[in-house]
Amino acid sequence: MTLGFGLIGTGFMGKTHALAMGSVKAVMGDVPDVRLALLCDTPMAQAEARAAQFGFARATSDWRALVTDPEVDIVSITTPNGLHREMALAALAAGKHVWCEKPMALTLQDAREMAEAAERAGTVTLTGYNYIHNPAFLHAQRLIEGGRIGRPVHFRGWVDEDYQADPDLPWTWRATLADAGLGALGDLGCHLVSFAVGLMGPIESLIADTQVIHETRPLPDGSGLAAVENEDTATALLRFASGAQGSLSASRSAWGRKNRLDFEVHGTKGMIAFAQERMNELQLYVNEGPRSEQGFRTILTAPDHPPFGAFVPAPGHQLGFRDLKVLEARVLLQAIAGGAAPYPAFRDALVFEEVIHGIAQSAREERRVRFA
Repeated sequence: MTLGFGLIGTGFMGKTHALAMGSVKAVMGDVPDVRLALLCDTPMAQAEARAAQFGFARATSDWRALVTDPEVDIVSITTPNGLHREMALAALAAGKHVWCEKPMALTLQDAREMAEAAERAGTVTLTGYNYIHNPAFLHAQRLIEGGRIGRPVHFRGWVDEDYQADPDLPWTWRATLADAGLGALGDLGCHLVSFAVGLMGPIESLIADTQVIHETRPLPDGSGLAAVENEDTATALLRFASGAQGSLSASRSAWGRKNRLDFEVHGTKGMIAFAQERMNELQLYVNEGPRSEQGFRTILTAPDHPPFGAFVPAPGHQLGFRDLKVLEARVLLQAIAGGAAPYPAFRDALVFEEVIHGIAQSAREERRVRFA
């Protein structure tokens, strides 16, 4: 089986998708062959330049032509958030498999429409939550499922970056609900939700607050100021269906933080801690043995933590951000070839969208929000 890959968008995530699809067979070996068939960007000159750079056979500036092209089996959507829904629906209607970056859409209703369309189409979908494919995260899941820290009772997570910390940073489309949707929650908080659900199970309810730190920003042409319509920070207190509790905090205005995506899971016998900026390490504390010898243990991911060994056979040779996209691409390709259902498919990622929109709703209405 050889699958034709079509890419829409060639920015940060578009390049990451292209590199992942171009190397996943060489790294993992257990996936179908992939042909980089068609790339879409605008203007056409940029599309042609990126196609040559990334190794695609052809280029186009018309995304509609890409999603209906007979040589394209998989459509990858890495465009701004406001374009995801229309592109995904068109690709699904054309019978394509769809790999879409997070968040799924601007609104919860749009995300639901995408998930429903995916169910009707019967093709494979995958949403871009690459951090949950990290061998360190997978090992944390195994430790919890195996009872290593006892019964999980509390989750604490935070995600901080500083790309909107400067008040003099010019206004962009990212500040609007119509073009970007949610702010820190859509960009960052949804990753934290994927961690919380993946480690603790479904979220039963939450109560939250949000904040716009810089209410206006200067227009790029210097003609004045424009309003910032979405949140810079968000904080939520969680109740999980298991009875455990937790908290989430997200900020895009945290000076000095670059990709601080961290969590702690507290159990009745110990705890696990993880920091994305040290993504090859997991901290484990277990309450056993003499107290004088207890302490946190640093677990350095290695071939003993699959699928680390597919990249390198030696411990201490760390994986990187783009390697996680290779693992994500593997999940998609194996599902297309008849393997296990991919996670998170659109129906799974919809759960994360419900939580981040629930946080926004709780803050707006000043009340606890419950999930079915």
